[in-house]
Amino acid sequence: MQILLIRHGATASNLKRLYLGRSDEPLCEAGVEQARARFAAGLPAAEKVFVSPLFRCRQTAAILFPDREPIVIETFAEIDFGRFEGRSHDELMRDEPAYARWLDSRGEGAIPGGEDMASLRRRCRDGFLDMVAQSLGCARIAAVAHGGTIMAVLGEFCEPPRAFYDGFVKNCGVVRCAWDGARLRLEGGDLS
Repeated sequence: MQILLIRHGATASNLKRLYLGRSDEPLCEAGVEQARARFAAGLPAAEKVFVSPLFRCRQTAAILFPDREPIVIETFAEIDFGRFEGRSHDELMRDEPAYARWLDSRGEGAIPGGEDMASLRRRCRDGFLDMVAQSLGCARIAAVAHGGTIMAVLGEFCEPPRAFYDGFVKNCGVVRCAWDGARLRLEGGDLS
C-alpha cells in the first residue's frame, strides 16, 4: 500500500516560529495558499484520507482531498508542548529554564505541563497501526497530520531506520511511502 504523509499548511504561529502543539489554530492565508498550490500541482488520488483531530489538519485535508470525508485518528494530534506552547525559542531561552534542559536532551526530556517524546512515539505508532488496519485492501491512502506526528511515524516504521528529526517536513510537504505490512520504505517527497 502506498501512504502519503502530509503536513498541514502553515498557521500564524508556524510563520512566527512559535511552538504550536495542541492549540487548535486554523490555517493562515499563506497556509490556505500552500494547500491550494499543492492541490493544483496534483496529488495522487487516495482511497481513504486520515487526519489529526486538530482543525489545521482537517482544513488542509478538505483542500487537498475535497472528494473524501476524512477519518479522524485522535492519536495523530501534535505533541502537547505544555508551558512551551505559543512561545518562541528566544522567549523560552530567556524565561524558561526547563526549556534549555529539554533542548539539551534533544527533545527527549520532560516538557513541563506537556507530553514527553516517548508518549508521542507510542500514541503515533498506535494511530498509524489503527490507520493501516482500517485500510486493508486499499492501494493508496493519505494522512494529513503534524510535523511531530510524521517524524514519530517515520522514526518508528522506516526501513532503513531514521532518526526522529531526519523526518522533518515543511508545511504542506508530502512524504511518499510504501507499507509492506511491517515497515515503511520511502519513495520520495519533501523531507528536509
